[in-house]
Amino acid sequence: MSDSDPASAAQRALERGDPAALTLFDRAIRGDPGNARLWLGKARALALTGDARGARIVAEQIADQAPGFIEAQDQLAEFRLAVGDEDFASHYAKAAAKQPRDPNILAALSNALASLDRSAEAADVAAEARARFPEEPHFALLEATHAGAAGEWDRAEVIYSALATFSPQRLVQEARHRLRAQDAGKAEALLDRVLEQNPWDIAAWALLGIAWRMSGNERADWLHVQTGLVQFRSLAGRADLIDDAAAELRKLHDISAMPLGQSLRGGSQTRGILFDRSEPIFAELRGTIEAALEEYRADLPAIDREHPLLRHREAAWSLAGSWSVRLTGGSDHHASHIHPAGIVSSALYLTVPETISSEIDRQGWLELGRPPRDLGLDLPALSAIKPKPCHLALFPSTMYHGTTPFISAAADQRLTVAFDVKVS
Repeated sequence: MSDSDPASAAQRALERGDPAALTLFDRAIRGDPGNARLWLGKARALALTGDARGARIVAEQIADQAPGFIEAQDQLAEFRLAVGDEDFASHYAKAAAKQPRDPNILAALSNALASLDRSAEAADVAAEARARFPEEPHFALLEATHAGAAGEWDRAEVIYSALATFSPQRLVQEARHRLRAQDAGKAEALLDRVLEQNPWDIAAWALLGIAWRMSGNERADWLHVQTGLVQFRSLAGRADLIDDAAAELRKLHDISAMPLGQSLRGGSQTRGILFDRSEPIFAELRGTIEAALEEYRADLPAIDREHPLLRHREAAWSLAGSWSVRLTGGSDHHASHIHPAGIVSSALYLTVPETISSEIDRQGWLELGRPPRDLGLDLPALSAIKPKPCHLALFPSTMYHGTTPFISAAADQRLTVAFDVKVS
């Protein structure tokens, strides 16, 4: 699309968080009223302006009229989840009934359920899809993946033993399966095969680090424990920068919700790319963060061509994605996860309630290196960081990370900004 195209202009406005996106999508729709993607953009623009009800109504209409439009089905699930609808995914089944020959709908339903730790249900949906679409081999891997996460090890084992394909995705998922059985050797062998195909696969490196810790391999320390890989730095900038950014972010969180398919469990996360928004405060915050990144780089260990982060020590870096998260009590937290699209991950703390300072409760602390819960491994975090306002945590993207539950009063808020770093 050209820069003057109405749809392109509307999408750019949406990504910047510009309320004019709604008017721009209406204009684009007048020129192409049958375009479901434009209507989905309008639904998101309505959510941007705080009209959650209007956004859901439009999303429901799209999902009903275009059952095979998976992005719309996923967006409706997120809108339903935002209002506490426990049956947030029921519309996928309606879509599958309308378009029974489309295997992608059941795949999307399975993944939507798994994203909220409803792995047993996700595995059953995948099993149903295997029966309905025997010519689609990926449903077997999907069932094995979610059955394993649900603790149904034997069910997953039967499937893995019969799989004929050895794609990187299969190898990574089976490595997780072997880790659940405490078989670090088999997991490492599978992950080595992944790295033979893609030497810098972040997900494979992250799991390999866990396997090395289990087996006592000293390379676990080389990967994640070298001095300087994890840093917690004070953020420079003018005195009121963090307070001004927090004030603007609270407005965004008041019309945001918990996203589907992310690590967040409770709380809210801003939509789109935060540093692409039009408010000047976010450009200023980005500049301050970029300066801190250069300080982080300078304090890293020496360049190491074999290391998934240190090989990039002297390369050009840029930010990839940016967002804000607000936790408000009620056991809000991040499940342990990684960001496979970057080389460095982060957490910048803007507001931190008094309850977080307790060394005993450790509410809302950042834990680095603790394996995901579904692996069932008794490995502790490699480090735990107590949040502190105006401080930035930076660490390799190969490190699993999550937060301890934040159970403080609802009036308290733990407000952060996060981003990934990629090689330019």
